[in-house]
Amino acid sequence: GCGDCGVQSNCLSVTPVETEFGRKRAIDQSSCNKDFSCLKGFCPSFVTVHGGKVRKLRSSEQGGDRFVHLPAPKIPAVDAPYNILVTGVGGTGVVTIGALLGMAAHIEGKGVTVLDMTGLAQKGGAVISHIRIAGAPEKIHAVRVAAGEADLVLGCDLVVAAGTEANSRMRKGLTRAIINTHETVTGAFTRKPDLQFPGGELRQVVHDAVGADAAEFVEGTAFATALMGDSIATNLFMLGYAWQRGLVPVSADAIAQAIELNAVAVEANKRAFSWGRLAAHDLAAVERAAKPTMVTPLRPIAKSLDEIIARRVEHLTGYQNAAYAQRYEALVRRVAETERKRTSGLNGLAEAVARYYAKLLAYKDEYEVARLYADPKFAQAVRRQFEGDYRLQFNLAPPLIADRDPDTGQLRKRTFGPWTLSVFRWLARLKFLRGTRFDIFGRTAERRRERQLIAEYEALIAELLERLTPENHAIAVELATIPEHIRGFGHVKDAHLVRAKAHEAELLTLFRRTFSAPQAAE
Repeated sequence: GCGDCGVQSNCLSVTPVETEFGRKRAIDQSSCNKDFSCLKGFCPSFVTVHGGKVRKLRSSEQGGDRFVHLPAPKIPAVDAPYNILVTGVGGTGVVTIGALLGMAAHIEGKGVTVLDMTGLAQKGGAVISHIRIAGAPEKIHAVRVAAGEADLVLGCDLVVAAGTEANSRMRKGLTRAIINTHETVTGAFTRKPDLQFPGGELRQVVHDAVGADAAEFVEGTAFATALMGDSIATNLFMLGYAWQRGLVPVSADAIAQAIELNAVAVEANKRAFSWGRLAAHDLAAVERAAKPTMVTPLRPIAKSLDEIIARRVEHLTGYQNAAYAQRYEALVRRVAETERKRTSGLNGLAEAVARYYAKLLAYKDEYEVARLYADPKFAQAVRRQFEGDYRLQFNLAPPLIADRDPDTGQLRKRTFGPWTLSVFRWLARLKFLRGTRFDIFGRTAERRRERQLIAEYEALIAELLERLTPENHAIAVELATIPEHIRGFGHVKDAHLVRAKAHEAELLTLFRRTFSAPQAAE
């Protein structure tokens, strides 16, 4: 969760993934420009796939008869200009949607204007297309959709759809909104790894503008990527969804002709449009079709203390053994009991210890990296995303054998071939050596420091429990979360550790002062 890959690459294809154990990273294969600068991130999790390709549905699964019997919706009337606003991100085909609708309207002899507001967005910036369709050209007197006059807002990107420009075109009682729920991160994420995507707030903005009953939120990118193998199909998928809802005033045949005239990925674009139609008509059927190639959904993040503990007991048992997990659970239960007795009505301390004591205990040494790669789930995840004759290459900087950069003094990553998986399987079985005198990896300064951090945290929690009061409870919770800020590997982790320990010292001073003040008054 350190985000060093984003810092090194400054690339928006490094996307956040929220997991039970904190925020992780993934690579968006559809937008990746293949400069591989993210590999500079000092982390052992990067794997490059040579050969093969991103998995797509087999031809027998690509729709076929599913699309033949789709009912046709009633097309909106265009006696007066019908206004469509398409919002999205540069480089994803927003302008293409406007061009296709413009050509489809022209094919049907209707009047149409298309105005693309691209600004500086070559790729990754906000793009808004104003599309106005009428029964005849002379009925259109302006090319821009006026404030509060959008009949349809087709939000291919949630951030742009909820922005001021698009929001000002919406009006309750008139506008229908079809919005892609995919959370496309902004450039700030590359510099702020903890940046939170305000998805809930953005949805509420749309709801407030058009009314809850007039807004639909669709997992467009997830479905398009799973069904078509590329997120570039998202916008056609969203267009098909909106068309099937009866919100686009041109026929499906005209849109198909426009796709053919465009002469780019004709069959793929037709299928994406049809999949969108099917999603609007029978979402369950699309979910079933997409499931085999979708990234495995993560379990919902644990909320209750018992669930948090149970999942980490399971993880720590796999990490080391049952005794190690029991050591973890015993401390967390002790914290929960003390918190209940001394600060009745307050909570959060036990949950913080449950999350972050486990994080310190499960530091990612060579045995753990090997165990995670040797786990069959890793190979399954790769097969789910890629197909063909491919081979894997691992990008690692093993402390015992890695060279150091002569300028920075930092370890340099090296590439290791597919044979490394065999080494991982062998090494994972040796995890029982962790922390013993036979642990050759445990002799490095980094590993010794990680074991020291565990002991320091246990001592810290003991002090917090001894001096815990309702007045210093909030400070105690913040102290217990300090391990959240100790991230990364090697020099990246060292830098985070210095800052985290400085903050811990400040909080501990305040905690002790808060405890001693009422005692002195007595």
